[in-house]
Amino acid sequence: MPGERLEHTRPSYLLAIEQGCDYIEPDVVSTRDGVLVVRHENEIGGTTDVASRPVFADRKTTKFVDGVPLTGWFTEDFTLEELKTLRTKERLPQLRPQNLPLDGTQKILTFDEVLNIAEEASEGRDEPIGVYVETKHPTYFAGIGLDLNDLLVATLERRRVNHEGAPIIIQSMETGNLRALRDRTPLTLIQLMDRQGAPFDLVDARDPRTYADLEQPAELARVAEYADGIGPNKSQVIRRDAAYRLAGETGLVRHAHDAGLLVHIWTMRNENNFLPTNLRIGDDTAAQGDATAEYLAFFDAGVDGVFSDYTATAVAARESWLAGR
Repeated sequence: MPGERLEHTRPSYLLAIEQGCDYIEPDVVSTRDGVLVVRHENEIGGTTDVASRPVFADRKTTKFVDGVPLTGWFTEDFTLEELKTLRTKERLPQLRPQNLPLDGTQKILTFDEVLNIAEEASEGRDEPIGVYVETKHPTYFAGIGLDLNDLLVATLERRRVNHEGAPIIIQSMETGNLRALRDRTPLTLIQLMDRQGAPFDLVDARDPRTYADLEQPAELARVAEYADGIGPNKSQVIRRDAAYRLAGETGLVRHAHDAGLLVHIWTMRNENNFLPTNLRIGDDTAAQGDATAEYLAFFDAGVDGVFSDYTATAVAARESWLAGR
């Protein structure tokens, strides 16, 4: 629930569960000692207080991650014990000032701890709370000797959840690691996509295909050979016009469904900054607009699921749409 709590923290996941989510979503990266931890990126200068810790000043460095130079502090340069001394902070402070008083109150979670949260919250429920995990920058991590597939599968095996029917979904912006996972897990696999760029593993292999290419019916059929669904940027499902208003459907949902693929879009948010211009209310980018109308448009377009930073809004919109049917 990044809209009301610090992203990827225990209170955020617990609030999302309380408000009715089906899955909680951790992004995982690795520590130096090979432990999966939950951060939006492996660079943590913007999401923790590491920059204010003199003891870690010498860890600041510049690296090329997915071909892009980044300067900061990186999880793979810290042991888990060291990372646990840090505290998290709001990633989007200008858009979510309501979360600023929470800065410094929460530790970085491990993937194991997120699995614990879901398991504990599932006790006594008819339907368990699922975990929808994204492996971040798998080609980069494999290149420095930290294979996220190996770390993920080992954790799932140890936790006895690497089996058919377990409430775990695995997603990635890259293709090769998902192909490699297909023979190692029966869990649902989702190929993430974006409206621009290309999967870095394809770039690294000098494969010219882009995310736009993967949207085409022939490529979706190839995706269906190793994945169970796609996770496109929402603008790949309903395009936006030159004025950034919702325009027509692209046909991606229909093509994906024809290939037997689920469609889970990302990311639904309430703030004007992220909404189509025709659904914004007022001029303040941090103020909340008519997010419900956007949900209803995507439900009408046939998506099978949505990622949301505001669970209560998402759940209410889904209930409204189902009632309207």
